[in-house]
Amino acid sequence: MMPIALNLVLVSTPIGHLGSGRGGGVELTLCSLVEGLNAMGNQLTVVAPEGSVLPAVASGVEIKHVSGVDQPSWQHAGDKDPAVIPFNGVLPRLWEEALELGKSADAVLNFSYDWLPLWLTPRVEPSVFHLISMGGVAAIMNDLIADVASWDQRRLSFHTFRQASDFSLVQPPTVVGNGFDLANYEFQRTNEGPLGWAGRVAPEKGLEDAVAAAAALGDQLIVWGLIEDPGYASEVESTVPSGTIDWRGFLPNEKYRRELSQCRALLNTPKWNEAYGNVVVEALACGVPVVAFDRGGPGEIIDSGVTGWLVPPDDVGALTAACTRISQIKRLDCRRWAEEWASQEVFAKRVDAWIRSGINSLDGTIS
Repeated sequence: MMPIALNLVLVSTPIGHLGSGRGGGVELTLCSLVEGLNAMGNQLTVVAPEGSVLPAVASGVEIKHVSGVDQPSWQHAGDKDPAVIPFNGVLPRLWEEALELGKSADAVLNFSYDWLPLWLTPRVEPSVFHLISMGGVAAIMNDLIADVASWDQRRLSFHTFRQASDFSLVQPPTVVGNGFDLANYEFQRTNEGPLGWAGRVAPEKGLEDAVAAAAALGDQLIVWGLIEDPGYASEVESTVPSGTIDWRGFLPNEKYRRELSQCRALLNTPKWNEAYGNVVVEALACGVPVVAFDRGGPGEIIDSGVTGWLVPPDDVGALTAACTRISQIKRLDCRRWAEEWASQEVFAKRVDAWIRSGINSLDGTIS
């Protein structure tokens, strides 16, 4: 017998509207989950900044647009930085709308990595759940996540165990991974093609190491993603011969996936504890092996020697050497991993089960 459908309110990131690219992997995660939960028969309402667009296949899903100034990302905050809300900020307006809708919903699911929804969780009537999208980057966020865990850890889930290890939890974490509509990713059998790199172009993504490896091989590196820090991008480009980097920018999803599938390998070089690594899974879904630093989520996702190669963090020499062993990886094994562990259906079922397990609130006290 099918379980009773859930009525859920999903709250998007306040960093930018859906489709802007400013929300990074959170945008892809939210849109994929909207499709997956909707296909399961759940009733969904998405609350998102003005200008946001949902996938065309998410028929019947209502979106509530909220105006306001984008919230600064904790990605670039210092460990002791205070919480801030800009004048006319969109963050509190998103949550005014979400909590009102949440009064008649089963749960509110938060995709925003910010202090306000965490602080609100034990203080409001609607049941608020959080899919934590980043590792530990600031003391105030770490403390708030620990407080919610002490009150009722069922309200928290994480993408990987490595990400969850950044936080003080009272019991083993709920890990839901991630997943995408694999029908959108065309499997390519060819072992030829260029090297690729994808992500926001910002210092914490470590593009300079991938570029250095490509230059050492006399290869060109295709780079996809929003150039968040133009100064950093220029500095990286100045370190290698002209033409080493082929800047493709932030492309429409279909065009990006088609180009990605033509690569012989994707390089992944995070300088911080990446929560998951969406681009890693997107590459594997196309059959593209991944060569990555053994750090954060990618180090948990990649089966070294089977779906790619893991090398010591920040070791450009090892990264370069691993690129010469790409032909040893069977591209079909990459695709099979994605089908087993990172499909949209599997991801939606994990999230649905997590919310159902915590739908009844527990009496708790903030630590």
